[in-house]
Amino acid sequence: MSKVLHCSQLSKSYFQGEIKTPVLDNLELSVEKGELLAIVGSSGCGKSTFLHLAGALDLPSSGEVFINGTNILTLSDKQRAVFRNQHIGFIYQFHHLMMEFTALENVAMPLMIRGDSPKQAMKAANEVLAQVGLAHRSHHRPSELSGGERQRTAIARALVTKPALILADEPTGNLDSDTAEQIYQLIRQLNKNVQTSFVVVTHDIALAMRMDRQLKLDHGKLTPFTPAQGYVPNTHNEEDQASHV
Repeated sequence: MSKVLHCSQLSKSYFQGEIKTPVLDNLELSVEKGELLAIVGSSGCGKSTFLHLAGALDLPSSGEVFINGTNILTLSDKQRAVFRNQHIGFIYQFHHLMMEFTALENVAMPLMIRGDSPKQAMKAANEVLAQVGLAHRSHHRPSELSGGERQRTAIARALVTKPALILADEPTGNLDSDTAEQIYQLIRQLNKNVQTSFVVVTHDIALAMRMDRQLKLDHGKLTPFTPAQGYVPNTHNEEDQASHV
């Protein structure tokens, strides 16, 4: 299998005046095509920081990030924005849908941003919404959708550009157990059908253990994870409310 994501000696520190706060320390990671990877870790360990670097939303202090063989750190800001649109999808815990637009318009937005015609974008968006079981809700705004429907819309938006990699930050964190199970089944089905790789950051150990591989982020490095390590998830998800870490 080919590597979709490869991080080499990835480090990130934040500074407040002269005070340095290291977050990631020479982190190494490779994700293969079609792989489902879960990353767990306590609040403040740097999971969100890692996702920002892997998704070309932020730059590391040192190290390299390759996606489909391209070193994204050699790209200009504009080139990275275009690259993100073409190769990476994002799923957030709080879905980040635009409330004034319908589900169809939300899903079509990444395609229109990259320059597809409205007709082409809407056609592709309709097809992906059908894949996630929301064809009948395509003209409803987010306020008219349930939590699970909003998250499925967010997944459709992440998939519509047919990215090689999807980065998911607590995709089931705000959902009840039945809806969370539906989202997992959807991720598994879409992964099987289109061979998109998923990197899922989660506090949900049950979800993590159903992925193909599990890693723990601790002291800035990734190590193999099993529940026997005694990790206790933080259900309050404090990290995702922080500005950086």
